[in-house]
Amino acid sequence: MDYLRLFSSMLRSRFLERGIERLGSKGEIYGSYHLSIGQEACHAGLCAALSPGDWIVPTHRCHGYNAAGGTKLDRIFSEMLGSRNGICRGLGGSMHMTDTSVSNLGSSAVVGSGISLAGGAALSLKAMGRRNIAVAIFGDGASSRGTLYEMMNIASIWDLPLLFFLENNHYGMSAPAERMIAADGIYRRADGFLIGSEKVDGNDIIAVVTAVKRAREHILSEHRPYFIEADTYRMCGHSRSDRLVYRTREEEAGWERKDPIRRFAGFLLESGSYTEELLIETARQVNSEVSEALATAEASRGDTLSMDEMMSYVYAPSAVQDSSSASFHRGTYREALNEALSEILMEDSRAFLMGEDIGKYGGCFGVTEGLAAKFPGRVMETPVSEEAFTGMAAGAAMTGLHPIVEIMYGDFLTLASDAIINHAAKTYFMSGGQISCPMICRTPIGGGTGHGAQHSQCLETMFLSVPGLIVAAPSDPYSAKALLKSANRENNPVLFLEHKGLYGEEGDIGDSNAYLPLGRAIIHGCGSDLLVIGYSRAFSEARSWLDDLSERVTFLDLATISPLDEESIRTCYSRIGRALIVEDAPLGGSVADAVMRIIAAMDGYRPGSVRIVSALQSPVPFSRTLESSVLPGGQRIRKEALSLMPGL
Repeated sequence: MDYLRLFSSMLRSRFLERGIERLGSKGEIYGSYHLSIGQEACHAGLCAALSPGDWIVPTHRCHGYNAAGGTKLDRIFSEMLGSRNGICRGLGGSMHMTDTSVSNLGSSAVVGSGISLAGGAALSLKAMGRRNIAVAIFGDGASSRGTLYEMMNIASIWDLPLLFFLENNHYGMSAPAERMIAADGIYRRADGFLIGSEKVDGNDIIAVVTAVKRAREHILSEHRPYFIEADTYRMCGHSRSDRLVYRTREEEAGWERKDPIRRFAGFLLESGSYTEELLIETARQVNSEVSEALATAEASRGDTLSMDEMMSYVYAPSAVQDSSSASFHRGTYREALNEALSEILMEDSRAFLMGEDIGKYGGCFGVTEGLAAKFPGRVMETPVSEEAFTGMAAGAAMTGLHPIVEIMYGDFLTLASDAIINHAAKTYFMSGGQISCPMICRTPIGGGTGHGAQHSQCLETMFLSVPGLIVAAPSDPYSAKALLKSANRENNPVLFLEHKGLYGEEGDIGDSNAYLPLGRAIIHGCGSDLLVIGYSRAFSEARSWLDDLSERVTFLDLATISPLDEESIRTCYSRIGRALIVEDAPLGGSVADAVMRIIAAMDGYRPGSVRIVSALQSPVPFSRTLESSVLPGGQRIRKEALSLMPGL
């Protein structure tokens, strides 16, 4: 081991955070930050034991890992100051520091959720045949999160090259671990998942380096995950506003005597190979390095991104597709989706499917039928662990793969929403454009099948206001296949909603060259008496019930409901002046609500010229009679349409 390098690495982390602390005390940092002074042996020890190409996913207490991992210090300070010169262009800040140049996938400010991202990175490394590992870094507070246990289970059954690295600093925020954790040694919980584990002195850098190297060798030779619990202590507050009222000065003094830097300096001096003068000079050099980095950052602190530049990071550059079919054939919506998935797996070696019961069973609604046999190893059946495997998909997408996740019912998006909203949709923005997340999350939505309130919801409203996320909801077999294939070429995450009531609907299906651009509505017909706007099953229902009036109606299939094609909405309404908006979701905050606001803001809008048919503001009941009353049916749609059309 290069002991002097380890000593310098710990000092670099300590001096960096002392510099951040001074900036904060002077009011020069906006927002909060979370320091890890006292935990430097974990930062420096872990990073020293890893090899180039090993991914790490730190927690929101991340500065030390950036410093020890090789991120330029001036860029860390610039990020803290909100400058365009920061590692994430000033868009991430203290809790979201990504540096792909040193294989740092980015820290997660949601406690514990970075664990599954690291699992996805491990899956990518395994799929690519790389001799590297991924490291999920988390604290004792995160050991109470269910996603950890979901991820340990998956890592074990899939033999992922994943190291679980727990920094036990004895406090989640203010609550002591002994009051929150029902175990004598968190690492022992890994035994239940057949994962090797150990506990090390996290304030002894040699012990940390040795343990991580041993774990890394075990992971690569045995093809099994590993778990390390590093016992350490945070010698500062949880955040800048923490007054440390929850622990005693005696406790702090005891841990002060175990300061990892002081201990290692003592060890070096006792070895006889290092002099006090050398250690003082090393500290002086590192302090000078940190001071120069801070001065560089402060000199350009006012150089922030413009609003236009900032907005360019909401979505990654899109690979817009628009290609017509040379031939068509008849088939169902379900068959169109199956064809799309089959063609994606044939054309894209980085694509794979993951979800519950999607193998021999073919998925709950038969969409993946036959694909497991056709593409061995690329249809990955998961445990019932929506949060973990959706987070894994995000991590895999961030590190080079193209995952397509199936959530068995759209109602279960609530379980997967953290990965979709907080990670997949935001990573391009938070990383300042370093990482995109090209993943697809498919799920069936809607009622009309007698499944009751927890299996019949249209929850798209939850995701409409999530910048960075594309939400598609096709209404017929042609658009289902064409949009799904385009989604696989998209550089942004796509939530792909398939209404259960459409799976058996027949229509034209395009050939392998059929693509439709996401974000653009589809116009059917050119009637001038009424504009019908909708998506998914409600739009299909409207076209069916108004087929005899098709020469008088223009049908605008939104197809992508976030972001909306506002230009097409305005253009069509300007020409016709009357519109019926249809959807299967309740109205409050819905797509129809958003479309109505767009139209109402137009100069040519006339009050009373737009009506909405949507579901009632009620959970979906089991009773067939009551269910049909809650959901928007064809008769309601036709009645409202006729009331708007002149002469009828």
